[in-house]
Amino acid sequence: MTRMTFARAINSGIRRAMDDDPKVVLMGEDIGSLGGVFRITDGLQKDFGTHRVIDTPLAEAGIMGTAVGLAYRGYRPVVEIQFDGFIYPAFDQIVCQVAKLHYRTQGAVRMPITIRVPFGGGIGSPEHHSESPEAYFTHTSGLRVISVSNPQDAYTMIQQAIACDDPVLYFEPKRRYHDKGEVDEAADIETALSMEHARVLRAGADVTLVAYGPLVKTAVDAAEAAADDGVTVEVIDLRSLAPVDFAAVEASVRKTGRLVITHEAAQSGGLGAEIAASITERCFDFLEAAPVRVTGFDIPYPASKLELHHLPDLDRILDGVDRTLGRPHSLSGLEG
Repeated sequence: MTRMTFARAINSGIRRAMDDDPKVVLMGEDIGSLGGVFRITDGLQKDFGTHRVIDTPLAEAGIMGTAVGLAYRGYRPVVEIQFDGFIYPAFDQIVCQVAKLHYRTQGAVRMPITIRVPFGGGIGSPEHHSESPEAYFTHTSGLRVISVSNPQDAYTMIQQAIACDDPVLYFEPKRRYHDKGEVDEAADIETALSMEHARVLRAGADVTLVAYGPLVKTAVDAAEAAADDGVTVEVIDLRSLAPVDFAAVEASVRKTGRLVITHEAAQSGGLGAEIAASITERCFDFLEAAPVRVTGFDIPYPASKLELHHLPDLDRILDGVDRTLGRPHSLSGLEG
């Protein structure tokens, strides 16, 4: 086991994938000599050459179009979108081409493209650098969407994504890049937990709390705080956003009878709405209270001085837990 940062774990996972398969190529803006703006690809161009770690023009549509061509020719492109808000120029390529070519060709063509997307807020960046666009892509059939929350999953799941024959959007919470954890670099991606499965991080009997990406750590902190008040919260790291591991969430809710979902993205049309609706359909007779969403607000991403008011934090998540328990909370108008 090696203790490393989240960012280093992704780098190490990509390196192993490139060692294992010469058809893995990296593409993106400033990913070569600079190593990317977050230094995720640091050192890879030096070790694998400019023909496998390619600095591209500032043209996301062109990057994705080139990746489609490479995939047609049997390569496994790993594309970096420099910031979450920069993915929109590539939206047409991803949704209209990458997601549909396997279906359109009746299975004759695979699109083994991994699209790395640093996402979310909390680092003091302006708009278009702190967005959470994952729901746009979970709505698109033909795409797998995953989000990692810790260094071990970052290391393992980037390899699983690259090895997958389907296109995968790999969302990386940029405010967690410097978080450290133990990573087993000898882990076999074939025997590790598959990337489409959720993981129960903390067992509980009173409330199910579902999170992914940057808010998983916050959710665990909230569960620990709730335990001091005698409430046991079961924390689920969703990991896969498309497909969602509804079986894992359903099993937990059937036990607890209560559900809170949290994410940084806006509430309307977000992934939390889909989870709430689906679990209500599956677990209606087991629910003791309506599912609660604790999310970002339905506004353009605010200026950096205001972002900590925008992002769900421990107190807002605990308030959501209180809502499911019928306790006084921020919407009740009652004193706690």
